[in-house]
Amino acid sequence: MGVNVSLRVLAYDALKKAIMEMDIYGHPTEIRLDERRLSQDLGVSRTPIREAITLLEQEGFVRSVPRRGIFVVRKKKTEILDMITVWAALESMAARLACGRAGAKDLQALRRLFDEFGHEDGAEAGAHVHEYSQANLAFHGALIRLGGCQLIVDMTQNLILHMRAIRAVSVRQERRLETSMREHGAIIEALERRDADLAERLVREHTLGLAAHVERYGVFPE
Repeated sequence: MGVNVSLRVLAYDALKKAIMEMDIYGHPTEIRLDERRLSQDLGVSRTPIREAITLLEQEGFVRSVPRRGIFVVRKKKTEILDMITVWAALESMAARLACGRAGAKDLQALRRLFDEFGHEDGAEAGAHVHEYSQANLAFHGALIRLGGCQLIVDMTQNLILHMRAIRAVSVRQERRLETSMREHGAIIEALERRDADLAERLVREHTLGLAAHVERYGVFPE
């Protein structure tokens, strides 16, 4: 019994991590999960794979299509805009809370994420777009945690898959990278000054700016 549970947990953790790292909106077609291949890659039977997939489907990460298979969920554009709006509310409140709760070392670590990009112009940063994208995702995840509110952390969990994927795509489009770099710098400065009103406003505007970008340039399932 315990072995079966541990294998299910192993499969669940591995699958969720893999899905979180997928460029789900950068692909022209849906991403299908192959149970047999997953079983081979993880070295477990198909039973814990199926149990893990059931849990992931309940959480909204995958969906089962009769006679077609299991697919990673991709949201429609209207749904994505709604998610970004909710994220803006949650992350901006986390930023407000972080001004009073985050330690100096935490804020220093946040700044270090972007130190290497701060001295590059748009063209130079563009050459390191993958590295910047990873730093961008780490920044937003850290900001949520620095608010010190576990409920906000929990409420963002089912949004993270799509927010990560949306940010990874958008940072490659229409000079969004340069805008992101500039706005992140201003947010970090507001946090370091412990200016809660400014930090909250800048984070909200930054995320709603992503919504405007998606509205204009995003190509997502209809």
